[in-house]
Amino acid sequence: MLKAAIYHRPKNEFAYAIDESTLHIRLKTSKNDVHKVILVYGDPYDFNEEEKCWVSNKKEMTFNGSDDLHDYWLVAISPEHRRLRYGFMLENEKASLFYTEKGFYKEQPKDAGYYFCFPFLNKIDVFSPPAWVNSTVWYQIFPERFANGNPKINPEGALAWGSTDPTPTNFFGGDFQGVIDHLDYIEELGITGLYFTPIFKAYSNHKYDTIDYMEIDPQFGDKATFKKLVQKCHEKGIRVMLDAVFNHSGFYFEPFQDVLKQGENSRYKDWFHLQGFPVKAEEPANYDTFAYVPSMPKLNTENEEVKKYLLDVARYWIEEFDIDGWRLDVANEVDHSFWREFRLTVKQAKADAYILGEIWHDSMPWLQGDQFDAVMNYPLTSAITEYFAKANISTSQFANAVTTVTNLYPETVNEVQFNLLGSHDTPRILTISDNNKDKVKLQMFVQFTMAGTPCIYYGDEIGMTGDQDPGCRKCMIWDKNKQDTDMFSFTQKLISLRKNYLLLRTNQNFQFIDVSDGESVVMYRKKDERNEILVIINNNAERKEIAIPAAYQNKQGENLWDQQKTTLASTIEIEGDDFHIVMF
Repeated sequence: MLKAAIYHRPKNEFAYAIDESTLHIRLKTSKNDVHKVILVYGDPYDFNEEEKCWVSNKKEMTFNGSDDLHDYWLVAISPEHRRLRYGFMLENEKASLFYTEKGFYKEQPKDAGYYFCFPFLNKIDVFSPPAWVNSTVWYQIFPERFANGNPKINPEGALAWGSTDPTPTNFFGGDFQGVIDHLDYIEELGITGLYFTPIFKAYSNHKYDTIDYMEIDPQFGDKATFKKLVQKCHEKGIRVMLDAVFNHSGFYFEPFQDVLKQGENSRYKDWFHLQGFPVKAEEPANYDTFAYVPSMPKLNTENEEVKKYLLDVARYWIEEFDIDGWRLDVANEVDHSFWREFRLTVKQAKADAYILGEIWHDSMPWLQGDQFDAVMNYPLTSAITEYFAKANISTSQFANAVTTVTNLYPETVNEVQFNLLGSHDTPRILTISDNNKDKVKLQMFVQFTMAGTPCIYYGDEIGMTGDQDPGCRKCMIWDKNKQDTDMFSFTQKLISLRKNYLLLRTNQNFQFIDVSDGESVVMYRKKDERNEILVIINNNAERKEIAIPAAYQNKQGENLWDQQKTTLASTIEIEGDDFHIVMF
């Protein structure tokens, strides 16, 4: 047994509360090394005087998948007095070992002090993301490019809608009235959440260079129009999430302009990370910025005045306009202390507001219940697109990557992770799939059968194309003759399927089955106390006869895609780039 690969720590994704009485305990072992894991657990104060030993119980852990190096194990436990000491009994054909906080033992230690400790399950420590998020399907809108509903407020030099390709500097006049005018379209698609990229006053067409965080950009409309938009969304059961750019401001942000004019005498000099005077506002700038962009000076969120201003912003848009969440731009470059105060402020204003961080890497430090509810799940995005769209990884590498992602965070986080295939920061999914619509459908199918909350980038549902920014920011196509209505119907059906089957929205007993690199076939299952769902995907352009695992042969179920009863034989034929989904 490879001891060096066995790992646990009594916190984060390895030990956490899922409710007021239940803990999840997770363990990592070397791949194909350990065949059985049993949790040894008990109250730290239970002691048998006669036998002079700690009193413990045992519960077998569930295999929770494999990646390229490790196996994962998971168990739910409800400590009687909300406190726990625990360790692990590991078995394979050669050995049986006990793994505790103090190391490995051939015999079970009798002293509770040897074991891992979960001191007490305090109610306030239970991570409780908003309940509504898991059942939400998001639609990301880049306001400047979605619809022009009020040409009277077009920015100077605005071009005719969709008359040319987008550039970093051109405008087409998208606004709030345009969104209001198309809410019926959004509702028809099945969307229950809108995520807007920045709407605040800014110089650029993307608005990530904020001038005034308390004002709507005039090209989008006024506050009355925005309030009307939120109200109409809520009437249709649609939540609204705004983009908060708190890592940096824009060049024309009044405090930064004051610094440029007043230099060392500016009362705002400590609002930024300045490295000297006079301030040099061209590359290379002598102050910290977003990336190396001088027009986006980094804000000093440790400064009390900056902190108060931004927290007032967070509160204001919730209290005055009833928005439902904040997406946080460049969230990993802002200090943790600020985000902790941000969470308190937001949750006081609206207890079930959704807090979503833009982080592209392992985000556990931000997902411990004191900062964000979730992050944008780009590692899952990468696994899906690298396998289906780009064919850069094998089937086993895809399965390994997805399993790693699902074991990266607590299940409470996984159920509200923001799952996307593309955004304003990436090429469109149809473009990276070489305009192969069937490949796009496979990717969306996987996205919608994973735990979390899926997001569609505006226009992907009608087959829009576009390369890296600015190409991915084309004007929405409203001419029905130019829309891919088949893709729209497919997206509608996916959304409906996800809404109707809770099991698709969770990771309960999620596991890949019979992964084979040579076949380009993906098979995975989910299972709860009542049902099991089996997914089979043929990621190959050719029709394929696929062997059904013995455990599923002759089982009767329902094909969820066509609602027909079905019985699985020893094999099943699936068309090229197609899928089969059965519930038993």
